[in-house]
Amino acid sequence: MRHVTTRLQAFVMVLLMVLSAPAQAATLIRDAEIERSLKNLMRPVLEAAGMGADRIRVLVIKDSSLNAFVADSRHIFVHSGLILKLNRPEALQAVLAHELAHITNGHLTRRSANAKAAGRTSAIGFALAVAAAAAGEAQAGIAIGAGASSSARRVFLSHTRAEEASADETALRTMARAGIDPTAMTDILELFTGQEALSPGRQDPYARSHPLTRDRLRAVKGFAAGLKGSTKPTSAESAYWYARMDAKLEGFLRNSRYVLRRPEAKGNGEAAILRRASAYTAMPNTKKALKEVDALLRLRPRDPYYHELKGQILLESRQYGAAVTSYQNANKLAPGEPLILSGLGRALLAMNTKASNKAALSALSKARANDPGDPSILRNVAVAHAKNGQPGLASAATAERYAVLRKHKDALLHARRALGALPRGSSGWLRAQDVETASERALGK
Repeated sequence: MRHVTTRLQAFVMVLLMVLSAPAQAATLIRDAEIERSLKNLMRPVLEAAGMGADRIRVLVIKDSSLNAFVADSRHIFVHSGLILKLNRPEALQAVLAHELAHITNGHLTRRSANAKAAGRTSAIGFALAVAAAAAGEAQAGIAIGAGASSSARRVFLSHTRAEEASADETALRTMARAGIDPTAMTDILELFTGQEALSPGRQDPYARSHPLTRDRLRAVKGFAAGLKGSTKPTSAESAYWYARMDAKLEGFLRNSRYVLRRPEAKGNGEAAILRRASAYTAMPNTKKALKEVDALLRLRPRDPYYHELKGQILLESRQYGAAVTSYQNANKLAPGEPLILSGLGRALLAMNTKASNKAALSALSKARANDPGDPSILRNVAVAHAKNGQPGLASAATAERYAVLRKHKDALLHARRALGALPRGSSGWLRAQDVETASERALGK
């Protein structure tokens, strides 16, 4: 796995920070539609900062608390609770601009050194687990990845007041250049007003890692007011994708009956229909979920994410042939999207014919190539190899999956099986060798 490990080294420090909660493992929400929404919201911020549209990846952590942070120079993490707390796209873009400023202002250097001193784990396990999705445990439309704990996060994520002031000023200038209302930054800070008076255990994580003072809020208000003349109306694209993301997150993460009673779930607007479709899927109520998704597809027949959602609903209700068709439609409209390819592969495996198993391996291999850090893909790749008479490659993929989940004894066992079954020097053999080396190191052998 040397060729893959080299490509993924940038993920190592990211995971060291993400997998952090002391009582529960941090989890990543992996969903193609949500990640597309975040990419669209991030694009004007990146362009205003003079960076490419693909320079930063934004990922969502499933956590009801309010927080956002960076852990390396290419990733921003936002808690789902913070996204659902906000009420306009500019507020979320202010969060993203602020976290981006920590990257562009060079604030990661000191914290990176602290994190390295806090502890090390196998590069392969961390690298693969960054984009982890818990195998077989995802609801339709949203896959939630398994994580692990790390004591390094608190040290790594701590900011100084000087860093915060610097990031605020840079973010506000970036927002002004992008035409984004800079006063949205005050929306964020006012969410945490009074937090500094609480004991640390009662504070939101954002307030603990981002020092908040009255002077800071006053400075942001004054600076934002001076830049407000550059503000443009909310772009239609930002408003649209923000509404889709909010509807889907709320539909899946909040109590379904509560969501369906809310005014936002009423009517024939696209966001309302998506909110209902997500809530019914989470219940689950297959009949009503399909009815709402079909309504979405009548509005946008060429939307790959609605075809994907329909495929996942059908797959969970064991309508495998229909699920394959929906995933194939989604893949045609968004070729190469790994989360869609992963769903297509699962549906093909469920059909369990010689032809479908061969097609599943092809789809899953493409998904893995485009997103090599998803253990649900690794699990299904292993199944596909086994069904296609390739036990050595199945063992190699299984070893990688156990490495992701930090089950080092199991990873070592399957890696050695793969090494004994695969041609020496082949790509599968090299991946197995990397797992063996990393697992032995983790086990102290």
